[in-house]
Amino acid sequence: MDKKEVKIISQNKKALHDFFVEEKIECGIELAGTEVKSLRQGKVNMKDSFAEVRNGEVFLCGMHISPYEFGNIFNKDPMRDRRLLLHKKEISRLAGTVQQKGLTLVPLDLYFSGSRVKVTLAVAKGKKLYDKRADMAEKDSQREIDRRMKEFNVE
Repeated sequence: MDKKEVKIISQNKKALHDFFVEEKIECGIELAGTEVKSLRQGKVNMKDSFAEVRNGEVFLCGMHISPYEFGNIFNKDPMRDRRLLLHKKEISRLAGTVQQKGLTLVPLDLYFSGSRVKVTLAVAKGKKLYDKRADMAEKDSQREIDRRMKEFNVE
């Protein structure tokens, strides 16, 4: 089996700041041709996007793909909901998981796997303000430790 080339288009860094990731799922996404061309140019914003289960299907909401500049009448609405491609068993399992208190579906990455566009979807739980502060303090202390280690190794 060939190893497909993976090219990351966009990452949702805000999701990792705002949520605890419990599980990750790779899924396809249904796009129009001009949207794919716009993605190849990197014109996408995933900052406030989320996924929801509706009528046995999963939709990605709030993701902005800028209209392709040469697409004229073929361009779609940049903020439209896009269907995610998952197996029926996966969708029913996700729907049951999301019913639990405080869990949501958040996209983490958007990338090309070969010629196809894939999304890494996370089942996540929202962080409280004190959790975010603790994470930032931990990152700051780790950065300071790395800085000190670098000083001792160089001198």
